Amino acid sequence: MGVIEDLRGHVVGLDTTPLIYFIEKNATYHPLVRPFFVALSSGQFTVVTSTITLVETLVHPIRNHHPELARRYREILLNTPRLTTFDVSPDIAQKAAEIRANYQIRTPDAIQLAAAWHGGATYFLTNDRNLKKFPQMNVIVVDDLA
Repeated sequence: MGVIEDLRGHVVGLDTTPLIYFIEKNATYHPLVRPFFVALSSGQFTVVTSTITLVETLVHPIRNHHPELARRYREILLNTPRLTTFDVSPDIAQKAAEIRANYQIRTPDAIQLAAAWHGGATYFLTNDRNLKKFPQMNVIVVDDLA
């Protein structure tokens, strides 16, 4: 991932799909996101996300009766050094409403971007090209890393 150098020392917002790709070792995307998570674990930058990521990562394991995978996602999102998961506070909700109103971005995605903004992120890792409409962050799309 050539962008790792650009991320050093910054706060990076994290969307749900890159985390799923990494944890579940998605055949297509794991090789693209692995360097990001290795760099995070070595302290090259910090990451912020919202509890929307917790909701979205838990659905599949709960639906398919995989409590260990659900536990792993909770552990990662709530206890990983240099990774902060923000609750949806009134300030984050206000910013999400502004993002939704001004850029026609779906509510869960607007919350993700608002949490990243709230956490001081200058970059945001996603695989949703639509989020590039948000000009207040450098949005990195996983597909573009191939």
